[in-house]
This record gives sequence, structure tokens and C-alpha cells, in this order.
Amino acid sequence: MSGDGGRGGGATGGRSSSRRKSNGRVVGRPVLVSLAFLAPALVALLVLRLIPAVMAFASSLSHTSLVTGETTFVGLGNYATLFADPTFLQSVRVTLVFSLIVNPLQIAAALALAVLFTRRFAGVRFLRVLVILPIAVPPAVSAAIWSVAYRPDGLLNSVLSVLGISPQPFLTSPGQALWSLIVLLSWIGVGYWMMFLIAGLQDIPTSLYEAAAIDGASAWARFWHVTLPLLRRPLAFVLVADTVSNFLVFAPVQMLTNGGPQGSTNVTMFDIFTRAYSVGDLNLAQAEVMLLVLLVLAVVIVQFRLLRGSD
Repeated sequence: MSGDGGRGGGATGGRSSSRRKSNGRVVGRPVLVSLAFLAPALVALLVLRLIPAVMAFASSLSHTSLVTGETTFVGLGNYATLFADPTFLQSVRVTLVFSLIVNPLQIAAALALAVLFTRRFAGVRFLRVLVILPIAVPPAVSAAIWSVAYRPDGLLNSVLSVLGISPQPFLTSPGQALWSLIVLLSWIGVGYWMMFLIAGLQDIPTSLYEAAAIDGASAWARFWHVTLPLLRRPLAFVLVADTVSNFLVFAPVQMLTNGGPQGSTNVTMFDIFTRAYSVGDLNLAQAEVMLLVLLVLAVVIVQFRLLRGSD
């Protein structure tokens, strides 16, 4: 009996072992197939993102002489040079002020339009198309259109003259240039972010609004206690994506103000371009890129923590 038991146990063990191997092959095959499908994206991420990031960081720790072309390791010397440079510090201040103004402005306008355009009234689809239409126009073309509108004899001053208001300098005024860019970028971006919020609003069950209305909640109470809590995830995405997008603004600044007047629109991204291609100091520009990345990460982390705290 012991022999039969041993043979039976061996047979059972063999079957379970083969089953484990078979299960292992069944489980392993989808993983390999998934990796095969992900391979192009992973290779692109490695080649286009990770390797350039490592190279940029390594370049930020060295200095190449413009006279001899010799490259030497300077460690954190480039970063110390930047923090002692008034132009860089001014660009950081301009970038932060710009972001603190344009981000809430764009998101508030996008949310208000999204709530409005999810209602049913005559012409809602046509108005929605008009708001979304600037997305189809490349940013460079939008900047060219607004440069004509901002001219001393342009459309905006013509409208102001009809209203009895004196012509405004707009892009040539240190006090108005940044605001002019904010208007331009909001005209481009509000419709784009509005689409995400409309999608989020359409996912909210109408039964919740009906129940709140039956309980006697006003329109503002329904918005505050139903819409906003259920729209938190799309709002979080829009907030983070809009923040990163506005930190990387470049083309409108280059085309309309070239960082001026008096450095009032010299955002960090444009300052990086100037150092790299006008001054020719690529190492210092790479160090500024690293600092910009850290600044964006810090702002995004704070936003995530605030949103998590509000939960």
C-alpha cells in the first residue's frame, strides 16, 4: 500500500507540477504579448525622454568655452551662476506671476463655459463651436492674429476709440504686455480645457440633480454640493495640465514681445531659449531647464496635496 501510495503521490505531484508549468506558461504569455505591444512606447520614452534628460543633467554640470571649445566639469557652478543672475531671477518672478494669474483665470472661465454649454438653449452648439474653434488654429498663427489686433492702429484700439477710450500701448507697455499675453493664451486655452470639463459634467448622473432639486436646493447649492465634488478628478487633471502648459509658454512670447518690454514678459522658457541660441551658453541653458523642471514638479506636487487635502 505504501508503494501504491508513493506511486499515487508521485503521479499526483507530477500532474500538479505540470499544471503549475502550464499555468505559468498561460500567465506568462499575456505578459510577453503586453510587453511586445508596449515596447515601441517604452523605447520612445527611453530615447526621447529619459536619455535626453540624463544628458541634459550631465551637461548642466559642465562648461564649454566659447573660445577654445574645451569642456570642463564645474559641478553646481552653473546653478550658482543662475541664482546670482538678475535676469534669471526676474524670469522666475515673471513666470510665477504669470502662472498665478493665468491658471485660475483659464480654469474658472473653462468651468463657467462648460456649465453653461451643458444646458439646453437655442444656439448652444454654435456657441460651443466658437469657443472651441481657437484650438484648431496653431499657436503661432493665433499669436500673429493677435499681434495685428494689438497694434496701435489695430482692431482693439479701434473698438476702444468707438467707446471713447484712448488708445492703449498693449504689447509695448511693461504694465500691459503680460496681461496682453494672458488674454491671448486664455483665448487659445479656455476652449481646450472646457472640453475636458464638459466630458466630466456629462458623466454626472442627472438623478443627483433631480434629487437635490426635490430637496429644495438652489442652483448654486446644486453646483457647490453636487457638481464640484463629482467634477474633482477632471478639475485636478485640468489644473495640473494647464499649469505645466503655461510654464512652458514660448511661441507667443517670442513672436509678440521677445521677452520685453523691460523684461516684463521674459518667462523662464524664453530665457532658456535666449541663453541657448542667442548667447550660445548651452550648459547654462541646460541648468536652467533642470531648475524649471524642479519648479514645475514642486508646483504640481503642491497642487496634488491641496486636492488630496480637500478630499
